[in-house]
Amino acid sequence: MVTALMFQIAQWRNRLLRAHPDHLRIAKGAARISAFVLVGKCAGALKEIAIAYQYGISNVVDAYQFTVTLVTWLPGTVLAVLSVVLVPAFVNLRKKSKEQQVQFVGELQAAALVTGVIFAIALYLFWPLLMDTMGGAFAASTREMCRQLMLGMAPTGVLMLAASVYAARLQARERHINTLLEGVPAAAILCCVLLAGNGGSVLPLIIGTVIGLAVQALWLGALARNADGVHGGLKLSFRSPEWIRTFGAVRTLMIGQIALCFCAPLDQYFMAHLGEGANGTLGYANRVLALLLGMGAMAAARATLPILSDILHQGDHERARRTALTWSFVALGAGIVCVAVSWVAAPKVIALLFQRGAFTPDDTIAVARVFRWGLLQLPFYFAVLVCSQMFASEGRFSIMAKIAVAGFIVKAVGNCLLVSRLGIPGAQLSTAIMYASTFVVCMVLLRMRPDAHEGSTPD
Repeated sequence: MVTALMFQIAQWRNRLLRAHPDHLRIAKGAARISAFVLVGKCAGALKEIAIAYQYGISNVVDAYQFTVTLVTWLPGTVLAVLSVVLVPAFVNLRKKSKEQQVQFVGELQAAALVTGVIFAIALYLFWPLLMDTMGGAFAASTREMCRQLMLGMAPTGVLMLAASVYAARLQARERHINTLLEGVPAAAILCCVLLAGNGGSVLPLIIGTVIGLAVQALWLGALARNADGVHGGLKLSFRSPEWIRTFGAVRTLMIGQIALCFCAPLDQYFMAHLGEGANGTLGYANRVLALLLGMGAMAAARATLPILSDILHQGDHERARRTALTWSFVALGAGIVCVAVSWVAAPKVIALLFQRGAFTPDDTIAVARVFRWGLLQLPFYFAVLVCSQMFASEGRFSIMAKIAVAGFIVKAVGNCLLVSRLGIPGAQLSTAIMYASTFVVCMVLLRMRPDAHEGSTPD
């Protein structure tokens, strides 16, 4: 038996050594990203522990979860689009002259700044309507906390969009330090909540969020300039030739991303109508779930996108397709293992993270139950992200938009049918169904020749 085991290990070793360098590049990038995510998410976990200790499942947490979702919705939608569109654009930009690189980067950063300001103004103007439409079931004190949080977090959009541009520049150079720095806002919130020691005020949450995002953006900016050597100020123009492709990609992908990013506000709407504490319970479960989602998703997406873009840039579409298929199934398998382990450990993990102070054993049971339902989405979410990186590398953004719109329709129908029957877990189950159906569609499209499903040229 020992001889057979040693023989099998030798075979695995030989197969690993014969693996294509592309797989090794992805594996190394994924390992680096996973390590960075682990460190960053530890800061996020400590932040959640502090919030649970100070606030428990209270109207403060309801207000915070509700407001953060709405404040970050539009910037987060654009950020998700930019993270897909900009990495291939910056990979291609390396062929251009330094002057062209400076021009595009300066114009892009100015556009991010202006867009963030516009989002902040729009949020302020439409806030009363949003509260009446989505937060009508909240008590008057909770609504006032939401208004205070919204005003204090006004700079959030500008900081998030600026950081996304810097992060894309780093990722295009296969520098993944931006993943580590995503833990900076959580660390800042943690410090503010612990120093304040007042479980009834939203001020520590506001200060920690804004300071954390500001430090993250400044730090990423310095690292990006060192990585690509592009220095220059803001340029309020659209003269760079890169805008022709970028505008087309953003316009097409934004349609689907806006639909997909309605999922979080949609859940907030349904939770608000389930009564006090529902938003907080779902929020705690999703924050723990985000630790797992972030670990696998960032590793799968951020490690594969620059590699697939580089392979396609060399003109070898078949190799890129095989690589994407291989890593989508690797991601699916990793997700299944993650679900099995996390399902068993869920009650103990939730208790370890949150059960202290205002967070009671009954709260632990409620959050663990919702968390387990949320785990069902993991394998499909990981695999779909790898498929999406292939479509993005090909420039086939209309395919991604159509898939996203169809996914949101599945999610909306699922919420309507399941939340009324299952309560909070219904929102989690509908998300899992959305990603499962999306995975099936992606597998079919990924196995087809590009000209069989979207013409012979990229969008």
